[in-house]
Amino acid sequence: MMRRRVRVLGRVQGVFFRYECSRQAEARGVAGWVRNRHDGTVEAVFEGQEAAVEAMVAWTGHGPSGARVERVDQTQERIEGLTGFRIIA
Repeated sequence: MMRRRVRVLGRVQGVFFRYECSRQAEARGVAGWVRNRHDGTVEAVFEGQEAAVEAMVAWTGHGPSGARVERVDQTQERIEGLTGFRIIA
């Protein structure tokens, strides 16, 4: 099990990034959350099996078809034991 926090920079708001991120995470059995930040970036936390979390981090590198990801910053964090995946408004 592992936990990663990512901040995604680029054209990532207003392109269904959060919705699609949630769908991708649920399909992989990854827990956590995703939200838009006031600075125009998207932030997400992923917890789960290492391969599934790594797949989510990789997915954020391109996002949904309308996104234009410029950079993904990531940090590894201590697992909190989250369950489910949610979109934070």
